[in-house]
Amino acid sequence: MKIDINSDMGEGFGVYQLCDDAALMGVVSSANIACGFHAGDPAIMTRMVRLAKAHGVGIGAHPGLPDRQGFGRKALPFSADEICQQVVYQLGALRAIAQAEETRVAHVSFHAAMGNMINQDEALAARVMQAIARIDPALIIFSQPGSLIERAAAAVGLPGLTLFLVDRAYDANGGLVPRGVAGSVIKEEQAVRARVRQFLQQGTVTTFEGEALPVRARSILIHSDTPGSVELARTVRSEIEANGDCVAPAAEVLAQ
Repeated sequence: MKIDINSDMGEGFGVYQLCDDAALMGVVSSANIACGFHAGDPAIMTRMVRLAKAHGVGIGAHPGLPDRQGFGRKALPFSADEICQQVVYQLGALRAIAQAEETRVAHVSFHAAMGNMINQDEALAARVMQAIARIDPALIIFSQPGSLIERAAAAVGLPGLTLFLVDRAYDANGGLVPRGVAGSVIKEEQAVRARVRQFLQQGTVTTFEGEALPVRARSILIHSDTPGSVELARTVRSEIEANGDCVAPAAEVLAQ
C-alpha cells in the first residue's frame, strides 16, 4: 500500500528558518509550503519548490492567516470573503512560482487558525472550496477524516486525502489535545514507531485517555516545528517501509 508523508515547510522569513527544510525534503513525499502570510516569502517559496521538484516531492500550498507574530495560530475576525481572498492570493502566488519552475501545485493544506475557521463554518468551507475548484478542480485537499473541510471539498468534486497526525495526541472525540497540555506533542522515537505501526496494522490510534480510536487516513503529517522533526520523519518513513508499505506523493496515493 502507498502512504504519503507530508510536512509543513518553508515556515521561515528572510534569514530565519524553522527547521532543516532541505533535510526534511529528502524524507517526505508531500510538502505543504507556506505562502507568505503566516510565514514564508518569495525567496523561501521558490527554494522550497525547487527542492521539492528535485526530490520528486508533491508540492502543496499551505495558506494561513496574515499573522507572522502569532504564526497563524490565533483566529482573527476576517469575513468569509476576506478568507476566500487570502486563500486565492496565497494559492495563486505559489502556483505562479511553481509554473515558473516548470512544475505544479498538487494539493492544498490549510494552516492552523485558518484551517480551524474554515472547518467550523459550513458556509465558509463551501465558499473556499468553490473558489479552489474554480482555480484547479484537480487540487487535492488535505484534511482530518470526517471533517467539514473533507465534506465541503467532496461536495464540489475536489479530491481529498485524509491525515493522521503522528506527532500530536488525540482526544476521545478525535480532536487534537491542545499544545499547552503536557504530552500533547509526541516526539520520542519508540512512541512514534508504535503509533505508526498501530495506524498501519490496525487503523487506530490510542487516545490521550488510553482508548483505541479508528483513524481513516492515507497520509501522515509531521509538523516541522516539532523538535527533531527531521529525525521524526525518518522514523516514520522507516516504520512504513518496515511494514512493507511504500511512501509516495498524495497524487500517487489517490491514483492507487
